[in-house]
Amino acid sequence: MIVAFSVTPLGVGEDVGEHVAEAVRVVRASGLPHRTDAMFTSLEGDWDACMTVVREAVAAVERRAPRVSLVLKADIRPGVTDGLTSKVDAVERHLAD
Repeated sequence: MIVAFSVTPLGVGEDVGEHVAEAVRVVRASGLPHRTDAMFTSLEGDWDACMTVVREAVAAVERRAPRVSLVLKADIRPGVTDGLTSKVDAVERHLAD
């Protein structure tokens, strides 16, 4: 599965990068394939592994903020691997046509 999620600390002011970095640190330490952009972090793995990372990322931000918002989207497709790359590659192939 691929999970795209965003963890946002609330009640800590407008500059949240330092807090969000704690969530990204958890993702990077997980060893799962991942990508982080300006809005979401995507990671790929099985259900349990992905949900564990999301839960731990939220907990890391919770330790620093009085309230946390989580947005999550999942693409559950058994048997697919390297979806983070292959999905983007498919779009790029169509754009090249």
